[in-house]
Amino acid sequence: MDNGMENMLDMYLFETNSLLEQLDEVLLEAEKAGTFTTDDVNEIFRIMHTIKGSSAMMEFSSLMTIAHRIEDLFYFIRENTIDSIDEEHKKELFDLMFFSTDMLRAEVEKVENNEPLSNNVDSFVEKVNSFLNKISNKSEDTPVVAAESSSKKAENNMSTELPNDGSGAFLKIIFDEGCGMENLRAFMVVTAVKDIYENLTFYPPDVETNPETSATIIEKGFLLGFDTKETLEKAVNVIKNSGNVQSYEVLMPPVAIKTSEKPNTEAEKKQQAAPKSEQASMQQAPSNTPAQHNTNTMHTGTNKQSLISVNLSKLDKLMALMGELVITESMVTSSPELQGLKLDSFTKSARQLRKLTDELQDTVMSIRMIPVAGAFQKMNRIVRDMGKSLNKDVRLTIIGEDTEVDKTIVDNIADPIMHMVRNSMDHGIEENVEDRINAGKNPQGEIILSAEHTGSEVVITIQDDGQGVDPTKVLEKAKRNGILTKPESEYSQKEVLALLMAPGFSTNEQVTEYSGRGVGMDVVKKNIEKVGGVVTISSELGKGMCTTMKIPLTMAIVDGMEVSVGKSIFTIPITNIRQSFKISSEEVIYDAQGQEIVKRMDNFYPIIRVHSLYNIDTEITNMEDGILVWVEEGEKSYCLFVDELLGEQQVVVKPLPTYLNAYNIKNSGIAGCTILGDGNISIILDIANLHHTANSYGY
Repeated sequence: MDNGMENMLDMYLFETNSLLEQLDEVLLEAEKAGTFTTDDVNEIFRIMHTIKGSSAMMEFSSLMTIAHRIEDLFYFIRENTIDSIDEEHKKELFDLMFFSTDMLRAEVEKVENNEPLSNNVDSFVEKVNSFLNKISNKSEDTPVVAAESSSKKAENNMSTELPNDGSGAFLKIIFDEGCGMENLRAFMVVTAVKDIYENLTFYPPDVETNPETSATIIEKGFLLGFDTKETLEKAVNVIKNSGNVQSYEVLMPPVAIKTSEKPNTEAEKKQQAAPKSEQASMQQAPSNTPAQHNTNTMHTGTNKQSLISVNLSKLDKLMALMGELVITESMVTSSPELQGLKLDSFTKSARQLRKLTDELQDTVMSIRMIPVAGAFQKMNRIVRDMGKSLNKDVRLTIIGEDTEVDKTIVDNIADPIMHMVRNSMDHGIEENVEDRINAGKNPQGEIILSAEHTGSEVVITIQDDGQGVDPTKVLEKAKRNGILTKPESEYSQKEVLALLMAPGFSTNEQVTEYSGRGVGMDVVKKNIEKVGGVVTISSELGKGMCTTMKIPLTMAIVDGMEVSVGKSIFTIPITNIRQSFKISSEEVIYDAQGQEIVKRMDNFYPIIRVHSLYNIDTEITNMEDGILVWVEEGEKSYCLFVDELLGEQQVVVKPLPTYLNAYNIKNSGIAGCTILGDGNISIILDIANLHHTANSYGY
């Protein structure tokens, strides 16, 4: 496949997936209301028409057939009104539509995975035809529309129903199928033609401001009105050079005005004798059109495109170059050759360079930031489907869907969020409504999905008001599975809930299609940790459960504190540092195992000597000579003993070489590395794993 076809395929997949998400939202809202509004019917018709056209262009016959049949179905519904369908058939229509979106999505996934599409969708076509027959029998004297395209029927009517606005000739334009944004394309044509003919009339008249006119243009075409056929012919060249114009047709009203003849009616004499402004108003006021329009009040500026689609690999490359620029800027300003020199002009320029680099970095990072709304909105469908399957009445409440996160992170958190929502539906919400009522709860269960920014990370919570987690059952199951590492009585509430994220752990007694398959919350934990985040669980028996995911906004560039230990330099992420301070040896206390601890804010925290942990030679071994850095990650909080603080520095996170994976180096408290301004390499510490490593070595 050449680059042109690849770009077309990318655009097709992007557009089709976006349309399917819109379709899901329309269907879910309509199902809540119990019926389709006129806008819903038109929107679904437009979506299916677009998918049909673009799929036909790409020669994806199964997708085209499915979309075409649904388009026919909704053309029938649009022509006969949704009110003609009874409640029972409406429920069947909702199920049929959700089934069709699943089929379309499954076919799109095959395209994405380069798999062959379904050769036979006859069973689906029969299902739609069967439903059409059912609802057509409910409407007397109304034939079922099957093969005839709505646009063809509209074309037959259009030529005989021309506006009576005094125009002597009309031009009907048909845009390419599936081109999208037909209303804006029509407005661009109007703007181009007005350069040569100012008194142009057009229908629909509100294409600039009303996106819903796209459906009318798709069905009936776009109509331009001219005073004579001669002025129309002058505009044809402009129409020919316009993009996405499939065809155009000259239409003449029953009695056309001829410019070569003198006015032969009193009305025409008055019109020609009237001032130009009055002529314009007379031409712009058709007596038999539903909407009147005055071009004098219309904006003549073109509606420029403000959004573009960019391949993610280009953004990845841009981010990598941005990282190299940050390193290079640091190399220039921290060059050893400049140490000790007083260069006021250079220092001033270096500050300006740092300021511009920071601004550029923020801009590049913002380009990759997208709202979590896409991942959140998909959960509506999961709650709906599981609610029907498990016979549970549950509503999903979404908070903070406009919160923006890096594109890569959004892709990685979609599965964990889905798993936790399914977990809440299956495990959390009570099966018996009476149990909820007896507990003083709303009969309808609720799952709250929220996201918010806190500094350099985003916090996502999935909370339900279900039955919560029974710690006794969790301990019993953990004991049976041999997961416990100490006596049951020594486990705290947090440690018990942490057992839920052990591989294959499930508290459900029965295997369902949603649980009991051995894929537990360990998958959630792994996926979140893969993007540098942490997962914590809180629960109260009888009141529900809350899963909190703390995820960095981006993984490429972080603010770090450089510290030295001997001749080695380490980087500690600023987000993990609570405080740094010096103490005397007398302030160090020893616990029962001989571990050094220090009291801070009425709590005791263990001290980890970095030089001892990594076996680094250093002369700074006395507590008075070094410095303690109090760090925190999730539920872990402790102090690191280092030689000195070197200062804050923006660093680019570089992944460790793949051959180091065999040594399981990430579990040694090392998250990655970065290149410093002088060319040296600094190890970035993983605060969460560092504590675990220290405990395993007895530090």
